[in-house]
Amino acid sequence: MSLEKFYSRPGHLIRRLNQISMALFAEETQPLDLTSVQYAALNMIQEVPGIDQASLSNMIAFDKTTIVKVLDRLVDKQLITRTRSETDRRVNHLNVTGKGTALLKEIHPMLDRSDKRILAPLSEADQRKFMEMLSRLVQVNNIYSRAPLDTSLQEDLMAKGRKSRGAARKG
Repeated sequence: MSLEKFYSRPGHLIRRLNQISMALFAEETQPLDLTSVQYAALNMIQEVPGIDQASLSNMIAFDKTTIVKVLDRLVDKQLITRTRSETDRRVNHLNVTGKGTALLKEIHPMLDRSDKRILAPLSEADQRKFMEMLSRLVQVNNIYSRAPLDTSLQEDLMAKGRKSRGAARKG
């Protein structure tokens, strides 16, 4: 196979873009000592307070075995709490701590800069088109993933999360 063909394969280009994206994420967020997967988990836990580990792994498309290590690190960093369910001892409910909430507020502008940097070579119209095509490719090919995103949980869990956040503000 020619090098030109090798370097132009979609899988190779997607892998390279992921490497670049991870490098930009790490560079922008370096002072926070947080990985992109830890961020995804922390952000989803904030959006859906009390989410269980299995639902979390489905909602961020991350395998159930490795998510435990990610959550261990978030607990060690005191960014989340993990509480055993009173009705099912196999289930842990996850919540963001005050420190985790503060970190999320700090990281969002950093992620905005990272996103802008990766898309900067494209015009605004091309950025929109690229994001539409990227989203379509991810959605259509989701079933081939080792850890597919389970979109059926989204509405139910997001509604529960909105309800929990509303009750927390009132209380």
